[in-house]
Amino acid sequence: MNIVICGVGKFGKELVEHLVSEGHNITVIDTVKEYVDEMVNQYDIMGCYGNAASYDTLKEAGVDKADLLIATTPTDEGNILCCLVAKKLGVKQTIARVRNPDYANQTSLMGEDLGVDLSLNPDLDTASEIYRILRFPVANKVETFANGRVDLVETKVTKDCLLCDKALMDIRMKYQVNVLVCAVRRDNEVIIPNGTFVLKEGDYVYLTADNNVIEESFRKLNIFKDKLKSTMIIGASKISYYLAKMLNEKGVSVKIIERDLDKCKALSEQLSKTLVLHGDGTNQKILLEEGLDKIDSLVTLTGLDETNIIVSTFGVSYNLDKVITKVNNYNYYESILSHVGLDSVVSPKSIFCSHVLRYVRSAESAKDSEFKSLYRLVKNKVEALEFVISAPTSYTSIPLKDLKVKKNNLIACVIRNNEVIIPGGKTTLEPNDSVIIVTTNSMIKDIRDILE
Repeated sequence: MNIVICGVGKFGKELVEHLVSEGHNITVIDTVKEYVDEMVNQYDIMGCYGNAASYDTLKEAGVDKADLLIATTPTDEGNILCCLVAKKLGVKQTIARVRNPDYANQTSLMGEDLGVDLSLNPDLDTASEIYRILRFPVANKVETFANGRVDLVETKVTKDCLLCDKALMDIRMKYQVNVLVCAVRRDNEVIIPNGTFVLKEGDYVYLTADNNVIEESFRKLNIFKDKLKSTMIIGASKISYYLAKMLNEKGVSVKIIERDLDKCKALSEQLSKTLVLHGDGTNQKILLEEGLDKIDSLVTLTGLDETNIIVSTFGVSYNLDKVITKVNNYNYYESILSHVGLDSVVSPKSIFCSHVLRYVRSAESAKDSEFKSLYRLVKNKVEALEFVISAPTSYTSIPLKDLKVKKNNLIACVIRNNEVIIPGGKTTLEPNDSVIIVTTNSMIKDIRDILE
């Protein structure tokens, strides 16, 4: 695809890296010449300097011949205007990053009248990811498929859980749990396991299961934690606002600590059920005075990665049920995060990038295998994909044991008539099925791509 990216800050740079790796033709636009030159020299792409909402700049960038424009400039209004002008010039599709809570419920209006085909709010999406983890605290990460029917959960194998030292083929039969281990991270190795694979203490496992049975299954495996009742958030950001609102609606007690008095006042007015405190969230004395040692969970959402890591590490030392850390430069810090006990890490730009890649691949998917969802796991080494089979194909109605699946690919789940099926050798794929695939191979755009 020919893709124009407006704005090459931290979000734009992340997009360029991933979209270039998937073979797309990229043109970037930014008012900062140094940013454009850096991208052009590093990735051998096209670049334009100037206002990305300007008709002349967009024309120069070839938007009239582009398949997609992605607007990630610093302002929501600028991004919406970019899309509007680009649509007038003839671009086929547009994506805008829109972060202001005031615009959160106006996405349909944007699509109809303002030329925005997809608006993405990375703050809201990040809050949603944190919320899912807090609602299921044994998990380091929780992703959902099939409109919430299927969960994909990352958790760590401990010596006292019943997964430890067990072969996968024995787990479902012995403990009567309807879950599937679809990927394992052991040290720096990523494995798509078969039934003979034996789990060890310290492994990070990725399990898929029906949303209705996953809690019961985790209890049987002795890896369940009760739902959280209290959360402390460090930093009064947009993510904090969305997250606190979600938690308040479920009756969770929320306390936010922020050092900027104006931010405290603004957030306090918006969140009547949340206690917003003015103070330095990096001060250990203040954290303890506000009950850090008595709460269930800690979420660090300041604008500085270093601050979030340090405060989260302090929280881990008090054995809280869950500590979640926001990190923008994940690749820079990934080597130390797990070593200091920070297993639940969220990155807004990575979440945003996954949504864009999902949209792009959906536009390229085959007609009989509609691309629905994409999640990247294990430091982007594994992808979990959801497809909907819309018509009979060469691989439908054939038992999976007779389909030759390429190495490092796994059909993890099938959803048929609202029933979640953990597949076996006799399971077939049928029209209208949703199919979840887990793979270490990138660029899967069609179910056929995993077959020999």
